[in-house]
Amino acid sequence: MLWVDKYRPKSLKKLTYHNEITARLTSLSVCPSNLPHLLFYGPPGAGKKTRIMCLLRTIFGPGADRLRLDKRTFTTPSNKKVDINMICSNYHIELSPGDAGINDRHVVQDVIKEMAANRSLSSFSGGTLDEERKQGAEGKNLSFKVVVLVEVDKLSRQAQSALRRTMEKYSAGCRLILCCNNQSKVIEPVRSRCLGIRVAAPTHDDICRELKNISRLERITLPDILAVSIARESSRNMRRAILMLESARVQAGSDSNLSADEPVKKTDWEQYITQLAAEVTQEQSPQRLIAAREKLYELLINCIPATIIIKTLSLELMKNLDDSVKHEVMEAAAFYEHRIAMGSKDIFHLEAFLAKFMAIYKQYLNDLFA
Repeated sequence: MLWVDKYRPKSLKKLTYHNEITARLTSLSVCPSNLPHLLFYGPPGAGKKTRIMCLLRTIFGPGADRLRLDKRTFTTPSNKKVDINMICSNYHIELSPGDAGINDRHVVQDVIKEMAANRSLSSFSGGTLDEERKQGAEGKNLSFKVVVLVEVDKLSRQAQSALRRTMEKYSAGCRLILCCNNQSKVIEPVRSRCLGIRVAAPTHDDICRELKNISRLERITLPDILAVSIARESSRNMRRAILMLESARVQAGSDSNLSADEPVKKTDWEQYITQLAAEVTQEQSPQRLIAAREKLYELLINCIPATIIIKTLSLELMKNLDDSVKHEVMEAAAFYEHRIAMGSKDIFHLEAFLAKFMAIYKQYLNDLFA
């Protein structure tokens, strides 16, 4: 088991940072019948999903941990079949409706309708009935289930509008917990119907403290210098920092003592983007753009999000630029990131961004050596 899963907190009491958020979630769990719709937002790796699951365990007891993978097929009004994978328990269901693409509106409506219609909590997936009644929802006289929607900021406007109407209509038998990275991409009517909880990125001190704690439990020695290096390289992403620590431990082999000068390696896809940035900076030509297209395809088919690609690529490209043209590159990156959000073919906008950069950089070189 990966350390990021092995040492994931299982209850609100075990959360190690953002104590004010923990206190708010604890107060919400005291009287769960008054639980409002919630909107968790913040950068990746900040701990949004961890806090959501801790809240569900506190409200519903051990039954929230008895998970199963369910593949559901939805039929659109045009009789098109849409398959969605969902993680379910007797008390909640978790899914990413954005995976349905342009049919996400029908998935959102059908799932919430089905959950609100089946409010009975009499079926249990395992364990003793008495135990779950003591610690679960029946012991607290709860008559609702929870729908956890992740990546809500990737839903279409039509799906978000349908979500607003559905959450009003079925609020008596269903509570929604929404999770996203960018709150600004969620329409105002949905935000206004939820209690917003901002989970900020952990500080470097928070990450170092957690890495030290994991190292102590794994009985390895982690120098302070290496812990700080991992925290900085992780971009304040706790999940990524823990994965980098485990990677450093694997590189060290059987030695339980990590050295202070242990190299902190970037992920393969980051090195791939660094190589791509170096190539397009070295030469600006149609042949180079065609070669870059192949690398972009390689990143996309390995499930690297287009928004992450354009952000990382733009930061790499600016490392060798003069300040006079950096703003042009950032403006182009923002423009095509917006196009990615509004369009459906990510490769078109990524390639267009590289073409725009090549034009900017070529003009900069011509002016420099004119």
